[in-house]
Amino acid sequence: MIDKRESAVDFDAPIERRHTASVKWDRYRDRDILPLWVADMDFASADVIVRALQERVAHGVFGYANAPEGLLEAILAYVQTHNGWTLRPEWIVWLPGLVSALNLACRATGTSGDAVLTLTPIYPPFLSAPRMSARQLITTPLACRADRYVIDWEALDEAVTPTTRLFLLCNPHNPVGRVYTRDELERLGRFCERHDLIICADEIHAGLVLDLSLRHQSIASLNPDFARRTITLMAPSKTFNVPGLGFAFAVIPDPALRERFRAAMKGIVPDVNVLGFTAALAAYRDAEPWRRALLDYLRGNAQLTINALRAMPGLKVTPPEATYLAWIDARGLGLQNPQRFFESAGVGLSDGADFGAQGFVRLNFGCRRALLEEALGRMRRAVESLSGGGARS
Repeated sequence: MIDKRESAVDFDAPIERRHTASVKWDRYRDRDILPLWVADMDFASADVIVRALQERVAHGVFGYANAPEGLLEAILAYVQTHNGWTLRPEWIVWLPGLVSALNLACRATGTSGDAVLTLTPIYPPFLSAPRMSARQLITTPLACRADRYVIDWEALDEAVTPTTRLFLLCNPHNPVGRVYTRDELERLGRFCERHDLIICADEIHAGLVLDLSLRHQSIASLNPDFARRTITLMAPSKTFNVPGLGFAFAVIPDPALRERFRAAMKGIVPDVNVLGFTAALAAYRDAEPWRRALLDYLRGNAQLTINALRAMPGLKVTPPEATYLAWIDARGLGLQNPQRFFESAGVGLSDGADFGAQGFVRLNFGCRRALLEEALGRMRRAVESLSGGGARS
């Protein structure tokens, strides 16, 4: 049952994450550096998720688990409502995480030495998965035009090779925050048809569309031909802030492709744990009021971030259409390593080099507003120190 109290959640409430074995906060343990790097929000998960986990823990037995009753139905209903896509139960493959699925997609398509194509900048596992799967990596950069990142179709046509077998798509795109339009997705789908490419679409941020004029669409939902060549990856982890609980799923309509994907999992990929299943059911079935309240708060944080960064000389930033991530072009500062520069100023950002873009940084604004304001203030003062003749690093 949906609890309407979730819509009144206080995202400004401070939650102490130091000394909780947090990857995000432990990076700067005992240092005055605010961590705005890894895609992990500082907010407590929805009360309905917390209560579901408490009830499951109270049972006291944590054996191997099947998907709980109602989870499949909750996912089908959620995707139908939010993506307009009617899924069939047999298309679903349970996974303990999305990163392993990127590697599985590489191994389930083509053979050793074949190529995988993707767009940069991109979430780092997109760059590592092909290499770890004995595939060649081909990248083509997104183009920034009219304050928006778009696909450079000419560069994409030039990049693909006869041995390319897989296209890795991130939509909404991490780190630039694009929500690709239907026209863009249809053109991309036709491109993949023309070159006979399988598509692996990471849609983990689909529930975090900030731009009220946009709606996320799955490329596989646009027509059956696209669906037959697509592995779509979804999870509640980013939207409902449960990434540490290890739950995701793949949607693979084509039986032969699904079987190859399952075969790649055997002996390597563990089952989903009982608490991951529990959290997923509560998220998809009951946490929609919390998600809507979260989006309202994130929209305010996004506007604050964009306004503040645009007032800093040497920085450029495009408004994110989705996600809680801001992608910052810091090349105008003339620094060898802007991530290290801001870290020395007390703000821990992600290094753009890890995403295939030297001179950029990524900022996670999924935190309480007071902390975000403090971080942006530190960045402003650091940038001002450069124009005042401060040392560069």
